[in-house]
Amino acid sequence: MDVSDRGKDPRKPRSQDSSSGAAARCPSVVSRQQWGAVAPRARSHMAGAAVRAVIHHTALASCGGADSCGALARRIQRAHMEGRGFDDIGYNFLIGGDGSVFEGRGWGIVGAHAKRCNADSLGIALMGHFSSEAPSLAALSAARQLLDCGVAQGHLRPDFTLLGHRDVGDTECPGDQLYQAMRQFANFKP
Repeated sequence: MDVSDRGKDPRKPRSQDSSSGAAARCPSVVSRQQWGAVAPRARSHMAGAAVRAVIHHTALASCGGADSCGALARRIQRAHMEGRGFDDIGYNFLIGGDGSVFEGRGWGIVGAHAKRCNADSLGIALMGHFSSEAPSLAALSAARQLLDCGVAQGHLRPDFTLLGHRDVGDTECPGDQLYQAMRQFANFKP
């Protein structure tokens, strides 16, 4: 976390000007290899930078730390590949309750997280069920850092639109509590 951000509420938007040092705030990411992902059956690359980011919740128990979140990521990948017939885990990234970020499909890869929106969007899932439970400040901060990082590295357009899964599909995802919290993020435009 940047020293200038200490004590600030991570749900509040941060300036995204070029002097903010966004590249330096890229969160540490647990790689697919580190959490034990199986190889994807196929992958497609995005044509360019994502124009929107779609936030999800996994609607499962929350987790924190490499071991419990890694196990949950493997469970989700198995469910997506075996149960839904996806080529891989559907999300580009997943975030644990302690703020750990896990690589799903990763940057620049078309996800399988929001029908009719996958080709030009980044899918980020917070691990937990946020219909009545609030997401942790650490997870919200990590999500914001990941979005800033995507912009700084050219994977996400600076004028991207941030949406909840419910904004693009008939679902309650990402849960009322997470949806309320993300309304405070920069670029949120339901």
